[in-house]
Amino acid sequence: MTQTRPDPDIFLYDTMQRQKVRFVPTTPGRVGMYLCGPTVYSDAHLGHAKKEVAFDVIRRALMHFGYSVRYVTNITDVGHLQNDSDDGEDKLLARARLEQLEPMEVADKYFWSFVSDMDALNILKPSINPRATGHITEQIALIEELISRGHAYASNGSVYFDVRSWPDYGKLSGRKLDDQAEGTREEVRGEKRDPRDFALWKKAEAGHIMRWDSPWGVGFPGWHIECSAMSLKYLGEGFDIHGGGLDLQFPHHEAEIAQSEAAGHAFARYWMHNNMLTINGEKMSKSKGNFTTLKDLLMQHDPMVIRYLLVSSHYRSITEFSDGAFESARSGYRRLSEALHEIERHLPTAPSGTDAALDAKIAAHRKAFEDALRDDFNTPKAIAALFGLTTDMNAAINAGPVGAATLDAAREVYRTLGGGVLGLFSGSSTGQAAQADEAPVVDALMELVLQARQNYRLNKQYAQADELRQTLTRVGVTVEDTKDGPRWRK
Repeated sequence: MTQTRPDPDIFLYDTMQRQKVRFVPTTPGRVGMYLCGPTVYSDAHLGHAKKEVAFDVIRRALMHFGYSVRYVTNITDVGHLQNDSDDGEDKLLARARLEQLEPMEVADKYFWSFVSDMDALNILKPSINPRATGHITEQIALIEELISRGHAYASNGSVYFDVRSWPDYGKLSGRKLDDQAEGTREEVRGEKRDPRDFALWKKAEAGHIMRWDSPWGVGFPGWHIECSAMSLKYLGEGFDIHGGGLDLQFPHHEAEIAQSEAAGHAFARYWMHNNMLTINGEKMSKSKGNFTTLKDLLMQHDPMVIRYLLVSSHYRSITEFSDGAFESARSGYRRLSEALHEIERHLPTAPSGTDAALDAKIAAHRKAFEDALRDDFNTPKAIAALFGLTTDMNAAINAGPVGAATLDAAREVYRTLGGGVLGLFSGSSTGQAAQADEAPVVDALMELVLQARQNYRLNKQYAQADELRQTLTRVGVTVEDTKDGPRWRK
C-alpha cells in the first residue's frame, strides 16, 4: 500500500559527495531517475542482474514511500566500441558480422532477450526506454553546443571533448586530470589534442554500416553522449538520481557530467552506484572461465531465488555467487514464501477478531523494514525484519487460532513489502487475487489427499502411502507428520 504523502526521511549514499545525505527531490512528490542500460550485443549476464535488481528495489521503495517516479533507462545500440575505447569496432557491428545479421537485427534480438530476462526477475518496466539510434538529432545538437562553447573540437571528421577546457573533469571519480596516465583506457590518437580527450562523434570509415549525416561528415555518435542527450530530454535539467554500475563511474559517468555541464545544463543531483559481484570469490571474467549468462542461471535456479540472493546483500556491497550462496538463498526464500503460504492457507477458516500483542509485533517488523529502506535502501536489514515477522507468525499459528484481521495484517506486510518493494513474490495483483480465490479449493483437495495417505497407512499399504508422498514432493509439496496429524506446505 503506497503512502499518500512522500516520505521526508530517506537517506542515500551520493557518490559525488562521498557520504550518505538526505534525499530531497527537485519537485516535491516526484522523482526523475536515470539508469545506464545495456549495450544490446549479447545476452545479459550476472552484472546486469545485480544492477537492474538494485535500482528496481530503489525505484519500488521510492514509490512505496509516496513518490511518483519517472524511471528512464537507455538502450545502447550504437557507439559503444570494443574495450570502451575510442578506437576499434562497434560492439554491435562485431556481433552482426559474427552472426551474419544486420546490426539492428542484433540490437532487436538481444533487446528482447534482455527484456525476457528482466521479466523473469520481476523487474518493473521503465517509464521510458529510449534507444541511442532514435536520438541522433539530440546528440548532434548537444555536440554543436559544446563546440560553440569551446569545449569540443572537430578533427578529421570526428569530434572530441576537450578535457583540458573543463577543470571539473574527474570530480565524480576523484581522479585529477594531471594524475591520469595518458592513454588510460583509450589508445592515443593523433587527431586528438590530448590523448585523454574522448569522442563525441566518430567518422564512419568506408564500409562502416551504422552511419548518419552530421555537420562534420558521415559518422556515428560516441558512447558517452547518448546518456546526456536522453536523460536531459526525458528528465530535464537537474534531474534527481543517476544510477549505474561502479564500473561506469569512470570514464562513462565522468564524461556524462563534463559534457552536460560544459554545454550549460544542470545535470544529475545525486549519483548512485551498485557494487560488483564475484563468482566463487573471483570477479566474473570470460578469461577466467567463470562468465555466466543470466539465461544459463535461470535454467538452473528459480528466478525468485536469484532475486533473493541479489537483495540479500546491500546494493553497495559485493554479491557472491556460489553453490553455497545459492543454497542459502534458496533456504531463505523458501522460509519466507512458506510463511506467507501458511498465513494465506489459514485465512479462509480463521476466526474473526485480532490479537493486540501480535498486531504490535507485526507493526514493529513493518517499521523496522521501512526504516532499513530509508537508510540507503538497506535490503539485508529489510529482509531481517521479514524473518523476524516470520518467526513470530509461525509461533502464533502453531500455538493456536489467529484472528483473521491479524493474519490479514501480516499478509499485507509480506505482499506489500516483500513483494511490492523487494519484488520477491512475483505476480500481478490479479494473479494474487486468483490465488486467494483458489486457496479453499486447493486446501480441500489436499485434505482429501492427506486422508487417502492416512488410510493407506492404517491399512498397512505403506508402499502406496510412500508413493503418494513422493508424488507430492515432486510437485513441491512437503508433508509433515505432527502430533496433531499430517500437515502440508509448499
